[in-house]
Amino acid sequence: MNTMIGAPLALAQSGAEMTRLFDLDFQLIHDAVLMIIAIFALFLFMSRFLFDPARKFLTGRTERIKNDLDTAQTEKEEAIALKADYEEKLRSIDKQAEEILSDARKRALANEAGIIAKAKEDAAAIIERAKVEAELEKKKVADEVKKEMIQVASAMAGKVVAANIDTTVSDSLINQTLKEIGESTWLD
Repeated sequence: MNTMIGAPLALAQSGAEMTRLFDLDFQLIHDAVLMIIAIFALFLFMSRFLFDPARKFLTGRTERIKNDLDTAQTEKEEAIALKADYEEKLRSIDKQAEEILSDARKRALANEAGIIAKAKEDAAAIIERAKVEAELEKKKVADEVKKEMIQVASAMAGKVVAANIDTTVSDSLINQTLKEIGESTWLD
């Protein structure tokens, strides 16, 4: 029996001492070298077709995650900046609204003052026209009274002439008529 298992038995049966733990022959070394080469070839094959794609996938995934995180951080900073800008605009809008309201109030007060001033001017003009019309009416009435006095005086003069009385009688009649009408009418 020339097998590996049979060799130690044969040695043990022959009574010889065993000098090696296991028998290293050329076949065992050859098998070991082929196995190492096969394992190395399998490692290269798996590295090329399995590990590299897995590494590329993981590297790509890591890069995408990093890019996503960078993008998210950038967008977050932009959002914070936009939020601050919008808050500033809101405060600015509140200030602008207050300024617009204040300006509107000032213009309303100015319009009110203008309307009141115009109304006062119109009222003063109306009062002035009323005074002028009253003066004209007063003069008109005074002129009518004078005309009536002249008519009365003419009528009296006609009576005087008709009565053929003397001048003292006519003077007394004229004075008496003037007293009845009143001297203030003549003076106005």
